[in-house]
Amino acid sequence: MRFKKFMALCMTAAMVVSLAGCGGKESSGADTSDNDVSAEVTEAAADTGAEEEEAQPQVAPGKKGTIEFWTVFTGADGTSMQAMVDAYNATDPDYTVNHRAIEANDLYLKMPLAIQSGEDVPDVCINHVERVPLFEEQGFLVDYTDYLEGSPVSKDNYNPKAWAMTDLDGGHYGIPLDVHSYILYVNMDLYEKYGNGVLDDGVLTWDEVREVADACVADEIIPIGMAWLRVKFLASYAQLGGTLSTDGSTPDFNNETAVKVLENWVDLSNSGYCQKEGDDSWQMFLAGKVMFCPEGIWMYNNVKEAGLNAKMFDYPVFDAGTKGNWTSSHQFVLPKNDSRDEEKTMAVLDFINFMGNNSLEWAKAGQSPAHVSIKDVAEFQDMPQAFVADENEELKIYNYKYYGYAVEALDKVLGEVLFGRMTPQEALDQAVQETKDQIEMSE
Repeated sequence: MRFKKFMALCMTAAMVVSLAGCGGKESSGADTSDNDVSAEVTEAAADTGAEEEEAQPQVAPGKKGTIEFWTVFTGADGTSMQAMVDAYNATDPDYTVNHRAIEANDLYLKMPLAIQSGEDVPDVCINHVERVPLFEEQGFLVDYTDYLEGSPVSKDNYNPKAWAMTDLDGGHYGIPLDVHSYILYVNMDLYEKYGNGVLDDGVLTWDEVREVADACVADEIIPIGMAWLRVKFLASYAQLGGTLSTDGSTPDFNNETAVKVLENWVDLSNSGYCQKEGDDSWQMFLAGKVMFCPEGIWMYNNVKEAGLNAKMFDYPVFDAGTKGNWTSSHQFVLPKNDSRDEEKTMAVLDFINFMGNNSLEWAKAGQSPAHVSIKDVAEFQDMPQAFVADENEELKIYNYKYYGYAVEALDKVLGEVLFGRMTPQEALDQAVQETKDQIEMSE
C-alpha cells in the first residue's frame, strides 16, 4: 500500500493554529491539522496518546461486548459527548460504547496505523468531513451502503449537504453528527452606536464594513477582527464560486477570484480597520473592543461567560444575495476492522441513530446537530446557532481530497498578505506550488 511512503515523505508535523481546536480557542473538535504527520513524530504522538488513553475510564462490556469509539473531542465538548455516550449505555444495549477522546492530530495518525497493523482498531470513529475522501481513497474506511438498508439510519434524517459530502465512488462513507460553521459575531452594544443600520437586512457586506469603520476607529474600536485566516479565505472564496481544484486533484486556487478575496483584506488592513499584527482579535472582542468578529459557532460559551451582548449572523459577503459560511462536519466513519462482524456493525448503526436523535446535548456544546429531529426542538430554536441548521447552500464545505495540504500551505502565507509582506499573487502561487509538491511526495 502507499501508506508507508505516504507517512515517510509527508510534512514534518501537523499544523496546529489553535490552543484546542478550530480558530484559536475553540473546542477540540475542529480540525486544523494537515492531512497527516511525519514518521518522525509518530513515536512521540503515540506515547502522548497512550498516556491520555490510559487515563480514560473503560466502560463495562454489555451482554455481547463493547463498541470502541474514538473521537477528537478532548475539550469541553468531550464532556457533552461523554454524556451522550453515557445516556446510550444507560439503555442497556447488547454492546456498550467505550468512548476514547484523542487529540485530532493523534487520531488521524493512530487510526491509519491501527488499520495497517490490524491491532486495536476502533469500531467507529469521528472524522472531520474533509478527511473522508482521502481516507476512503486509501482504503481505510468501510462503505455504509449495505448496512443502511437494515438500519434506522436514513439520509432523510440528516442535513442533506453534510450527508452528500461523503457520497464517494458509488458508496457512502460518513454519517454526520453536526455541521459547525464559522460565522459573524456582532457586539450589539457597539452596533447600536456605530452600525448605522447596516444589518437591518441580516447580511453584512464588506462595503458596509467600510461605511461604518471610520466612526469606530475614531473611538479606538476595531471594526472587524481578522483571525484564523484560512477559513476566512475559504468562506469568501467559495461565495465567489472558487474551488481548491477544478479537476478534483490538481490545486489551482491561485486565480483572479482568490486574488480578489485577498485584495479585500489588504485594503481593510491598510485602512486600519482590523487588529494590529500580534493582537488577539477574539479576546479584544470579548473585552468589548471589536464590533464585528467572525468566529466559530462553538465559541458562544465564551461570549456568555464574558457577559457580552452579542448575536450571530452569516459571514460577511461581497454581494448581499450570495451568502456563505465556511463549514465542516464531524462524521461517524467505519474504519476497516476485520474483528467487527455484521452484527456488531449493525449495533454501531443503532448507536449512531441514538446519537442523532439525542443530539440536543451536542447543541448545548455550541454545535449545530445534523439530525433533523433536533432542528425544530424549541430549546434548540432558542440557541443562537440555530439558524445554521436551516441553511444548506450557505454551508461551504470543502471535499477536496488534498484539503489538508492546501490549507496548511495557505496558513503559511495568508498572514503575510494581511500584514503586507507578500502580495496576494505571490502568496497564492507559493501555496499552490507547495500543495503540488506535497501531493507529489505522497504518491
